[in-house]
Amino acid sequence: MDVPLTFYQGLVARLDGPLHFRFIFQPAMALFLGIRDGIKDAREGGPPYLWTICTEFERGRRYLWAGLKSVAKVMVLALVLDAIYQFIAFRRFDLVGGLYAAMILAFLPYSFIRGPANRFTRWWASRHAPPSFSRIR
Repeated sequence: MDVPLTFYQGLVARLDGPLHFRFIFQPAMALFLGIRDGIKDAREGGPPYLWTICTEFERGRRYLWAGLKSVAKVMVLALVLDAIYQFIAFRRFDLVGGLYAAMILAFLPYSFIRGPANRFTRWWASRHAPPSFSRIR
């Protein structure tokens, strides 16, 4: 049994089934959290999130863990709602499918927006910084 293919087919089937609202609300919450954390990264002078995870081992590991902690509640909600959906639709629960759904609906949107939010905030701050006043002599 090909788990990714089976999961993909099940995910497409979930789009119009019971609890389909989660496909809007969970990514929206993850995006909100990613933007919030990206702005925080920019204020603290932190590097872009996903790039750091992929290129710097030690710092990337810390960033990944911090991101997972930040979006954990949304991922747990995604897992619980997927379990409820699976019980309604299939009368069973597939943990691997639930974990895939949590990653796709929560962690991926969070990961993809946090870095751009950081860069946009830095750009915005540089364009709208108050002018420096020199002493008038």
